[in-house]
Amino acid sequence: MEERIQKIIEEKIRPALQMDGGDIEFVGMDGNQVKVRLMGACHGCPSAAMTLQMGVMRTLQQEIPEIEGVIPV
Repeated sequence: MEERIQKIIEEKIRPALQMDGGDIEFVGMDGNQVKVRLMGACHGCPSAAMTLQMGVMRTLQQEIPEIEGVIPV
């Protein structure tokens, strides 16, 4: 599952974040929750929580329905 998550992040999520000056790093798993680190303009951004819920989590769940959540680290 981790390889699938990394591929989705690389191909679908990272390019969108990089367009806004941000970036994302896959850190690992905690059960069925994905741990990620937001970087660049995304780190500390007031919209980061919305980005995680509406962008990152939704994109991951479309491909891997077993994902239960995204945890920022």
